[in-house]
Amino acid sequence: MENKIRVTLVNYTKKPLETVTWAALISYWEGWETGAFGRMTMNDVEMHLPKVLGYGHESVLEHATLTFAIEGCSRACTHQLVRHRLASYTQQSQRYIKLDLNDVEETFVIPESVREKPELYQKWKDFMKNAIELYEETCRAGIHQEDARFILPQAIRTKIVVTMNLRELKHFLGLRACERAQWEIREVAWKMLEEIAKVDELKPIIKWAKLGPRCIQLGYCPERELMPPGCLKRTREKWKNVAEG
Repeated sequence: MENKIRVTLVNYTKKPLETVTWAALISYWEGWETGAFGRMTMNDVEMHLPKVLGYGHESVLEHATLTFAIEGCSRACTHQLVRHRLASYTQQSQRYIKLDLNDVEETFVIPESVREKPELYQKWKDFMKNAIELYEETCRAGIHQEDARFILPQAIRTKIVVTMNLRELKHFLGLRACERAQWEIREVAWKMLEEIAKVDELKPIIKWAKLGPRCIQLGYCPERELMPPGCLKRTREKWKNVAEG
C-alpha cells in the first residue's frame, strides 16, 4: 500500500471572508453595525481585506475556522500535529476501538527511505506483522484494547479531525509546509492548502494572507544555511501552482 494520506476539508465558517472583513471593519469604520454583515459582498472583501492583511493586522483571521478530516497518516505524524495547541482535535481512539488490523501495509506507514532498502524493508514488515499478531493474541486473552495497544508501533495509521482558525492555520503552514519539515506532516500541510484552493470563496485568502511555508510569508528563507539546495525555487513554484491553479 502506498503512503496514501487523505485530507478533506469538511466544513468551514459560513461566508468566511465576509466574516473576517466585517469583523475587521469594526476597528476603523465609524458606520459599522451588526446588520452590515448581511450586506457584505465579495466586492467589499476585495476592497478592504487585502489592505488590512497588508498592514499585518492578522488577528481578524481568527474569526473564520476550517475543519479537516485527516486519514492514513501515522501516530508519529499526529504527535507533531497536536503540538499546534491553538486548534481542536478529535482522534480515532485505540482505547475504545478494538483495531481491525489487516496486513502490514494496510496497518502501518513505512517510510520510503526504508522501502528503498529491500532487506531492511522486509525486517520492518516482519516486526510489524509480529506486533499485529501479538496485539490480537493479547485481545483474545481477555486483555482490554486500552492495554493491548501498548504493543503497537507509532507507525500505525490513524484518523483525526482538526479544526483551526485561519490565523493558526497560517502559522501551521508556515512551519509544516516547509521543505525541512518531516515528510509526513509536510504532506498533510500541502494537502490542507490544496483543499482550501478547491473552494472558490476561500481560495483568495491563500494569496492575501500568504498561506504557505515561511519563505512565502516572509519573502526569504529563514532557515538560511540549512535550506536544501534549490528549495526556494521549488517551493515558490509549487505554491504558485496551488494558489493560481
